Amino acid sequence: MNFTTPPYLVQDVSIQRVMLQVLAALLPAIAVYVWLIGPIILLQIAIATAACLLAEALMLKLRDKPLGPFLSDGSAIVTAWLIALAFPPLAPWWLIVVGSLFAIVVAKHLYGGLGQNPFNPAMIAFAACIVSFPALMSRWPPVGLPGGFSDHLALVLGNAPRIDALNGATPLDALKTALNLGEGNSTVAGILADANIFGHFAGKGWEWVPAAYLVGGLWLWQRRIISWHAPFAFLAGMVLLSGALWLWNPASFASPIFHLFSGGSMLGAFFIVTDPVSGCTTPRGKLIFGLGAGALAYVIRVFGGYPDGVAFAVLLLNICVPLIDLYTQPPIFGMKKK
Repeated sequence: MNFTTPPYLVQDVSIQRVMLQVLAALLPAIAVYVWLIGPIILLQIAIATAACLLAEALMLKLRDKPLGPFLSDGSAIVTAWLIALAFPPLAPWWLIVVGSLFAIVVAKHLYGGLGQNPFNPAMIAFAACIVSFPALMSRWPPVGLPGGFSDHLALVLGNAPRIDALNGATPLDALKTALNLGEGNSTVAGILADANIFGHFAGKGWEWVPAAYLVGGLWLWQRRIISWHAPFAFLAGMVLLSGALWLWNPASFASPIFHLFSGGSMLGAFFIVTDPVSGCTTPRGKLIFGLGAGALAYVIRVFGGYPDGVAFAVLLLNICVPLIDLYTQPPIFGMKKK
């Protein structure tokens, strides 16, 4: 039978091709990282990639699976890059390795491997590490940090003492802490006036990283690698809730723009909730999944005890995916709805 002529349509789509395009979409954010803090982020990506590939090979060997097809599909490398970009760029090397091993061994292969994992592996890694090592996972360097690559390398490899000038709270955490302590001018406007931490509309310099994720995500949407449903709904959930509270009390709640360009909002919207394995599959389901994850991420980051809530929000919604998909299935063609 000839599948290359109508009525049959053949799409040149493979897991490897999709993963390569996802990696390409992350390159703008990586370039911004290098511009902001230097090439140390490339080392973290290399460490995460090596750890994920080694863990993938080990688990495939233990499960008696062929190494070639699974190591070359790119899924482990995408997980590695997401982990390296979600973790603090000056995190010790072993923390990146622990997160990578947890993502591949526990979150992926213990559930059956690619296509069987109910939870996003990169977010499982982030959640496990921030619960286990909250101090290390909450320390982010300021833009224009002192020292050169050798100083940063020594810090990552554990050959130098912790340098306070190279670490600090995230803009989200700094805002929440200042509001809770009531230090100085404890209104949002007064806190955001601190030019050492905050920039034009979010963290000083760091606001360009989410902008780069946005560029890469829109490119994936234009390439039809992802659909618009989950990213739009995620951002809408965050904007609607943050906008309502901001309009109600702007002295205590930051604007939606601040939340969109802080933390992992754009990374979550375009590279996490769009995961075809752990996310919803139906169009209405993707809208519900994204809306719930965006709203919950805002609630956790503002009212919870963690500097950001994207990982926990996505994991909690991952639990609901089977139920959401069950009740959002489109009607069968030719059948009436009951």
